[in-house]
Formats: sequence, structure tokens, C-alpha cells
Amino acid sequence: MKKLALLATGAVTLCSAALAQNDCCATDASEKCCKAEKTTECCATVGSFDVQDFGTFKLHTYLSGDQMGDASFIVEGKDSLVTMEQPLFKANAATYDKYLSSLGKPVAHRISDFHLGNTGAETLLVPAGMTEVFKGPEYTGMMSHFADQYGDAIVALPTGKTEEVAFDSTVTLAGIPFTFLKGASNDFPGADIVIGKDVVYMHFAPAKAHTNALYASTAEGVDARIAELETLLATGAKLYVGSHGNPGTADDVRFLIDYLKKVKELRASQPDADSFASALITAYPGLPGENGVADFAKALYSAK
Repeated sequence: MKKLALLATGAVTLCSAALAQNDCCATDASEKCCKAEKTTECCATVGSFDVQDFGTFKLHTYLSGDQMGDASFIVEGKDSLVTMEQPLFKANAATYDKYLSSLGKPVAHRISDFHLGNTGAETLLVPAGMTEVFKGPEYTGMMSHFADQYGDAIVALPTGKTEEVAFDSTVTLAGIPFTFLKGASNDFPGADIVIGKDVVYMHFAPAKAHTNALYASTAEGVDARIAELETLLATGAKLYVGSHGNPGTADDVRFLIDYLKKVKELRASQPDADSFASALITAYPGLPGENGVADFAKALYSAK
């Protein structure tokens, strides 16, 4: 429970600290709001889609630009579609659903791995154990906070039933194999999902940037992330996507493994959080995310 509470607190902090790309769109998708804010684009379309073709399927990645930097996905098979991690904010949900309809194929399945979104009364496929997490006090408390903070800007919570998928199992959805692997032990009990053989979905996409306390806040958490990344790198996938961050490559995964090993080395050699933070920034000069290193250091050194 302590792990889940930390993740919920971190998500709230991340949400509160980040800014929407278009504040008008984040709170009101109407043209009236757009005109009042003197925006140059109609708020009816927010965020952006990217499409990659892997032969047996296409992956449509939706970068929402919302307060949490969330990403959502559509996996397109020959005759039908699978949605993953649908958007939380209404303006994004409208854009996502319009695009989904434009593909002209039925939705065969909807996956909610780490995030609940605009799935309404549809049945959700979830990793083993996530049904109870979604109903539990940490997750519901986090969602209640979002509702208090953003009000009508976010969608209603899903009402459909859930069907759980066991870890280390493969299910065929829309003619495409989805293998559910156990995610990092310091995260919600969600899955890292191998789609086909070329794509891996994980909670946080890998990037050449400093990490933060939401990703790993203890020495054990750092070890858990290294183990997760090494397992996923061994799949030989070409693309690594997450619900937070831009899509990454195997090179990004290798960088992050090396970075976290450096974190372990410095945690063992530096006497306090300040010296750790200074040493980590010195080891990676100019790396994006320096503003979060101090808080990451404090978390590592305060952990019992």
C-alpha cells in the first residue's frame, strides 16, 4: 500500500506541476472559449497522432498534450482495432474518438493497463490484479483529486466490467498477439505489453533524460526498473512506448539502464542527497530534466 500511495502522490504532483499546451482546450473545448483565449486553432482537435506500420499491424500513438503528458494508443489490425489507455480529459477524448471512428473498423477490445479513461460502459481488459487497484483507496483517491482539480474537464470514470489477463500470457486481439509481462515491482501491478514482436508498451517511455521520484524513489525501485528494462530490451522490439513520454528506441532503453546503474553507483558513494545530485548532474551535463534531480535525490536518501 505504501508503494501505491507514493505513486498516487507522485501522479498528483506531476499533474499539478505540468501545464497544458492549451489551457482553453484543457478546460473547455468550445469555440467560444477558443475565441476568448485568442487561440489560433479550434479546440475541437487537440494533441497529435503518429502512425507507424509494422506490417501485420499499425500503431497509432496519440500524444495528448494534457496536464499529465499522457499518451494513448490504437492498435490497428486487418479487420478491427484495439484501444489502449484512452484519454482522461474530455477535449482529448473527443479528438481521440473522432480519429478512432475515422479508421472505419470496429473496436474489438479496450485495454486499461495503468490508466482509466473514456471507455464508458465498454468491457476493459486489464492485467491481473488491476481490478482491485482501480477500486482501491489510492487509485480512487487520486481520481477524486483530479475531479476536484479539473471538474468537468475530465471524463466520467468507466462503468464497464473488467476481464483480467494473466501475466506471462499471450492473448490474440484483432489478430495480433499481445503478451502481458509483469511490470516493475515498484509500480502499480500493471503489465509491460509486447505487441506483435516489434513494439513494447510500458508505463513510462524510455528517454535520454534524468528520471524522477515517480519513476524510482528507493534503491530497490532503481533495481526494479533496471530489471524491467533489461527484460524488455531482450524482446528485441524496435519501438518502446509509454503512457508518459514520447516513443523511444532500444538505444533509449540502453541509455536508461546505464543511467540507473550510475544512479546506484553514486548512491553508494555519495554521503548525502546534495552531493548525489551534484555528482549525477556532473556525470550527465546538459541532460534534460535537471530540475527534478534534487527531489529525486531527496527521495533516494530519505527512503528507509
